[in-house]
Amino acid sequence: MHNGVDARPGPLLHLPGASPAPCSGRRVPWPRSGLGAALRQPNSPHGRLRFGPLPAGELCKRTHREKLRVAVLVSKSTLQSDHGASLQSERVVPQGVKAAAGFQISADDLASLVENRDTGKLTLLGQLDGIADKLATSLADGITTDELSLNQRQGMYGVNKFTESEARSLWEFVWEALQDTTLVILIACALVSFVVGIATEGWPSGAHDGIGIFTSILLVVSVTATSNYQQSLQFRDLDREKRKISVQVTRDGFRQRILIDDLLPGDVVHLGVGDQVPADGLFVSGYSVLVNESSLTGESEPVVISEDNPFLLSGTKVLDGSCIMLVTAVGMRTQWGKLMAAITESGDDETPLQGKLNGVANTIGNIGLFFALLTFVILSQGLVGQKYSDGLLLSWTGEDVLEILEHFAIAVTIVVVAVPEGLPLAVTLSLAFAMKKMMSEKALVRQLSACETMGSATVICSDKTGTLTTNRMSVTKACICGNTMEVNNSSVLSSFSSKVPEFALQILMESIFNNTAGEVVINQDGKCQILGTPTEAALLDFALTIGGDFKEKRQETKIVKVEPFNSTKKRMGIILELPGGGYRAHCKGASEVVLAACDNFIDARGTIVALDKTATKKLSDVIETFSKEALRTLCLAYREMDDSFSVDEQIPLQGYTCIGIVGIKDPVRPGVRQSVATCRSAGIAVRMVTGDNINTAKAIARECGILTEDGIAIEGAEFREKNPEELLELIPKMQVLARSSPLDKHALVKYLRTTFNEVVAVTGDGTNDAPALREADIGLAMGIAGTELRNGDALFMSTSKSLCSSS
Repeated sequence: MHNGVDARPGPLLHLPGASPAPCSGRRVPWPRSGLGAALRQPNSPHGRLRFGPLPAGELCKRTHREKLRVAVLVSKSTLQSDHGASLQSERVVPQGVKAAAGFQISADDLASLVENRDTGKLTLLGQLDGIADKLATSLADGITTDELSLNQRQGMYGVNKFTESEARSLWEFVWEALQDTTLVILIACALVSFVVGIATEGWPSGAHDGIGIFTSILLVVSVTATSNYQQSLQFRDLDREKRKISVQVTRDGFRQRILIDDLLPGDVVHLGVGDQVPADGLFVSGYSVLVNESSLTGESEPVVISEDNPFLLSGTKVLDGSCIMLVTAVGMRTQWGKLMAAITESGDDETPLQGKLNGVANTIGNIGLFFALLTFVILSQGLVGQKYSDGLLLSWTGEDVLEILEHFAIAVTIVVVAVPEGLPLAVTLSLAFAMKKMMSEKALVRQLSACETMGSATVICSDKTGTLTTNRMSVTKACICGNTMEVNNSSVLSSFSSKVPEFALQILMESIFNNTAGEVVINQDGKCQILGTPTEAALLDFALTIGGDFKEKRQETKIVKVEPFNSTKKRMGIILELPGGGYRAHCKGASEVVLAACDNFIDARGTIVALDKTATKKLSDVIETFSKEALRTLCLAYREMDDSFSVDEQIPLQGYTCIGIVGIKDPVRPGVRQSVATCRSAGIAVRMVTGDNINTAKAIARECGILTEDGIAIEGAEFREKNPEELLELIPKMQVLARSSPLDKHALVKYLRTTFNEVVAVTGDGTNDAPALREADIGLAMGIAGTELRNGDALFMSTSKSLCSSS
């Protein structure tokens, strides 16, 4: 409490969109997934965690208290504004903070800002500019990177790493191995055999059996403990490898990539579709940002991030749009860090095969134990019966005891022989060896059971771009103003501007430099660097080579609306505000999709003419020709907007003027054809599922050896129209699925698994592959540097991004 204002945090768990519970004393239910479910995990070492659902009455009180607190803070902020900030903030900044490199806000205050979604506190601190000033950073240039400044910032706010559980020692695994029921029985048997042997045969000949059993136990325990210990170290290494994710930041005014572990409060981070939010932070600018917060809140509905709701939480994933964020909290002060601290590590589960073999071993062991007891009872019954008939039942000699012990030794021998202790151990060693070998082949195994499943795979559904191809793209052909030309050498590119009318050239530059998710920046070495996807980089490089100036074109107009590309729409668009007034829309995407939205095109004289059937046929033939040459085609178009247009309206879908079509070459990876042939000889069918044009897909599939003479290639739209009976006939022959959406790929995988009982492996390197990776028996994410939205659903992650490393 400061100056009479309750500054305590609000409800323990805030669920977006949830209405306050009535003050009835009824307990509020927790979500079935997300943070609420995580805090109820039974793995706590104390049996339960201290967190629990609040009574509705208490939650209601806290809600009203939170509203009152926010109202007071907003009112106070208004008073400060009206009186020249003469009032002092009740949030006292520690003196140590003020002294540290100009930082004027504590780490805990920053963490609570996003944790509580405290808009009142954000207003009080001066919104984004105020936060940036208190963090000694710039929203435009980011933080400074001199060593002293970084060390001070790190010492003040911590590092973006989560506390790791202490590694288990080898002796803990030895003790764990000794807890095995079978081994306990064997130890008892060894002791009995040792005692009986010495008693009956003397030392040392009588100790041979016991020592032999003890040696076997020692060997099994040593191998088991060493194997499990090495496996735990491998998993820890894998977890560290998974953390080696790079993000784009602006530091010292330059865009650069750094590991998420190196992020600090004050960093300015650039996020796009499929990225995982690397730390808690605030939205600075962006377009159409949708975030999946289900991992934290349990809410399945995407959350819109904007100036009205600027809070970005670590661990959530960007589903759509792009934005710039200001990092406010890192590591264990983030919401994700606190969640990780609340969940007790449950350890590695055994694989399905290990579970089955352990079950078999236990069953055989129990059967052996039963017959051992039965043998002991039968043998001992003879001795007891003889003693009874002789009337000496209560008179036992040393020889009688030794005979009983011999019978017990026979029973122990049966148990030792019957228990197959080495069976599960052999599987563990084999899988661990396989995992280690695959890591040397640049394939990281996230789950040991994946090694088993992969061995029984019968179908591989592979993406094209980045998996079968190199993902290093360049524009090699272009059709601008109806003129088709090769643009794959410098001499042609230098004369390109003379072959294209000035008006069309300027519109082309405006389209490429503005309607892009990429960017051209000057790096710390003073060199020009292109950032973005390979497709965007290829277009930007093409525009720069023919004489374009990225910075100049971006400054001529103002982007007022952006519709990011996604694999469903297969297009992206922007609205530009022109310097002389008015608006212009630009559209770019799959050639046939964008061309269908065009009513006009620019001819060879630079004149806008109607796109009649003849012109449409000519452009469609160009697309087909490019596609048959294994080129990825993109169509660029623009549209002048009416004076009545408002930026609140949607970007139009029709009425565009076609600027031109470009063909982008993405070479096939070396060794892919051989890998496909190896899979086919092993009885594994390989299918290509891609979002590219069907002619491009067929050309690449033939080059890779996937599409055969009797194989079928089909587009996603046609695939979706097929009924179940037609799919039963189509799918066994289908080898290429082109122009497919993420749901098409998911549906194909589901059909293969459920209807055809295939064991399906899915490879992919993009966000659009996530649903199929989740549905497949085994998912192979090609390229560990890819998006977390996809990597989170994969069991294998290949650092080489090549199908060759997976085959």
